[in-house]
Parts: sequence; C-alpha cells; structure tokens
Amino acid sequence: MMRAIAALRAVRDQAKPRKVYGCEVWRDLDWLLDEDKQVLPVSARSNIAAALVAFSIRRSPAAKRYDLATAGRRLAHATYHASHGTDQESGLNFAMDLTPLVEDPSLPVADYVISLVDRFRADVEKRVRAVA
Repeated sequence: MMRAIAALRAVRDQAKPRKVYGCEVWRDLDWLLDEDKQVLPVSARSNIAAALVAFSIRRSPAAKRYDLATAGRRLAHATYHASHGTDQESGLNFAMDLTPLVEDPSLPVADYVISLVDRFRADVEKRVRAVA
C-alpha cells in the first residue's frame, strides 16, 4: 500500500484517479466509523471472487481455508452492516478512502490513519460514557 500511494503521488494531476480505496485482507476495516468506511458490494461476481481466493490459496503453503473465511467475512459484513434493515447484498467488503493521501503528498500516511483511529476512539468513549 505504501508503494502504491508513493506511485500515485508521483502521477501527474490530470492522470491521477479521482478515488483511491484500500481494502484489508489479513485483518478487517469493520472498526472504521460507518461514515469513514467505503462499503463495496461484492455479491454480483462471487464466482470471480472465489476464483481469485482459490488462486491465492494455491500460493499459500499453509492448509488454511481462506476461501471459506473470505466468503464468511463478506456475508457477515452484509448481514451486520445495516443491522436493522433488510440485506440488499449477500456480500460486502469494507475499504478505506485513501484519496486524501494521493491528493496531498505532504500528508503522512501515519497521521491520516491515526486520525481515523482517533475518530473511532472518540466514538467509543462517547458511547461508553453515555451508558455509564
């Protein structure tokens, strides 16, 4: 991700993408506040997603069930994301908007990420204090 951001920062303004999103793989971005996360529907092409995960499994020496875990995470996101509404998708991925890092090369990646962590922390503190 760091190299991708560096490369995108070096691209001429007229050739830069309008939006840049980053997805977690080994962990998850469900901790982001809803207004800070990008919700990406992934149910339409589940066969392609399964093929990509299967390809990455062949490259992994461990006998882990990434195929089931990835499908399960996407289903869980679709189910839990809008807890009081009817599911519109059978799979969702969460992404972080990395566009500010591309638009402002002087913005340190750590500062940007820590600002999102701080927003999450403040939200948790507000909610816990409200019921304490």
